[in-house]
Amino acid sequence: MDVWFMRHAAAQDRAGSGRDEDRELTAEGLSRAEAVARGFAALSPPIEIVLTSPFLRARQTAEACARALRLQVRPLFALLPGSVPSGIADELARGGWRSVLLVGHEPLLGSVVGLFAFGDDRHELPLRKAMVARVTWTPGSAGTLEALLPPELLEKLG
Repeated sequence: MDVWFMRHAAAQDRAGSGRDEDRELTAEGLSRAEAVARGFAALSPPIEIVLTSPFLRARQTAEACARALRLQVRPLFALLPGSVPSGIADELARGGWRSVLLVGHEPLLGSVVGLFAFGDDRHELPLRKAMVARVTWTPGSAGTLEALLPPELLEKLG
């Protein structure tokens, strides 16, 4: 399975509601998410679906990617902050996809990259905001870290 990971772009420090899940992308974050999505789409990754944390900032980032890739976005509750990496692995193993894009939060995404690439979520690989990683992974085993793409590079590609 080809698993692409993207951390959400820059978000507000605090939502008007005071709830973390309501924090939205800043104007700069939204602009960066759209530019990174265009660059990511230029790579023509064979992604089948975009799965995202239900939190607003991740959904906004995922929607920018889905528009650029002409795909659908589906919420994945296993991507909520505080979830366990193995829960994401279980969801992907059941999903039957060959290639997915996961959009979410740190430190969870970095731990999932560690689990998928090195077989251990304690070997996390933190992602900067709007950064993309790619791991080829077979459920139940360690995979291979194929790429780490900083947002600046993806923006130039777009």
